[in-house]
Amino acid sequence: MVQAYILIQTEVGRAAAVASDVAGIDGVTRSQDVTGPYDVIVCAEADDVDTLGRDVVGAVQKVPGITRTLTCPVVSTD
Repeated sequence: MVQAYILIQTEVGRAAAVASDVAGIDGVTRSQDVTGPYDVIVCAEADDVDTLGRDVVGAVQKVPGITRTLTCPVVSTD
């Protein structure tokens, strides 16, 4: 199992809607709108890195209102 945080910047005023839309994507375990340099932080997981990138991150990036993403794979789950 591979886990990652996906940091998302959105169009102005779209953070809550993006967080809600992203929460429904398979592989997303948590999605919250936050303050700071990013507007939404997502916890995601998949069986392997390829699936994470292709299926989860790929689906996230298609959500309307997203302007930029940064994917941070988790290196240790201890």
